Amino acid sequence: MGQKALTRMRHRIYSQSESQDAFTDLLFNALLGFAFMFVVAFSLISDPSDTGKVDRKAEILITVRWQDRHPDDVDTLVEDPRGNMVWYHNRDTGLMHLDRDDRGLFQDRVVLDGVEVSNPLNQETVSVRALKAGEYVVNVLHYQANYSEPLPVSVKVEKLNPVVKLIHYEKLELNGVGDEQTAVRFTVDGSGEVTGTNRLSKRLLSKAVAEKR
Repeated sequence: MGQKALTRMRHRIYSQSESQDAFTDLLFNALLGFAFMFVVAFSLISDPSDTGKVDRKAEILITVRWQDRHPDDVDTLVEDPRGNMVWYHNRDTGLMHLDRDDRGLFQDRVVLDGVEVSNPLNQETVSVRALKAGEYVVNVLHYQANYSEPLPVSVKVEKLNPVVKLIHYEKLELNGVGDEQTAVRFTVDGSGEVTGTNRLSKRLLSKAVAEKR
């Protein structure tokens, strides 16, 4: 075999060897990538035992709603067994918090990504983070009225732990500026269970205003 032929043979052998090495490296990197994605996907799989668990940041959720896009302003006032109160001038007592103070159509328009949009929802929510034994009072106040007709309002009280349980649901009508009504009073025992509800009237606004002064 001549020198040129031998050189060409060696060149072919080296080229095939380099191609095989490159293919092996590519295959190894692909397998490594698949293994990494498998590990990531496995770590994101949720534990089936977590299904249905409730966020324990609150024990009681109080929701007050009235007609969407309605211009009237309805306020929620809640008093705990120690006489602490949340309302629009005191949104946090430590154990209770006014999460959303809705003022009808006022400030319902917001700008998102340069586009002005309207939030039609009229809803206030109060969360009770921890329960004290005794009676809680939930009142609604017709703070601002734009029409002479009564305003239908719904009040829902839910106990969140260990599972969501409806404590009370009430529909009532507010009849103009200053109309304050007791939607529900509920009693909690020492173990955190709701033992009773009633609708005996109790005014809270005058007390709240007096304390603010």
